Amino acid sequence: MDERDIMRGRVYGADHEDAGPRYGRRYAELVGGPLDGLLLDVTDRAGPEPGGGVVLLTEIGRYGPGGRTVYAPRPSDPRRFDWREDVP
Repeated sequence: MDERDIMRGRVYGADHEDAGPRYGRRYAELVGGPLDGLLLDVTDRAGPEPGGGVVLLTEIGRYGPGGRTVYAPRPSDPRRFDWREDVP
């Protein structure tokens, strides 16, 4: 089992001890890039906006600690956010 297998089903930004999804919340799956397989809590998102992506902090992207990665909702399936790029 590698690091990506361990991360599947975990919620981005959640405490490591309790990183599973919570009842009553809505999640989108992050697809591709350094956070592939993680779930993103989208409960409070108003809905799809043109270019309405998210920028997430990550230490495992191209720019290492302090780097960020960009995901955007998939037009055909807003329950999946596709990776776009890593940024410093």
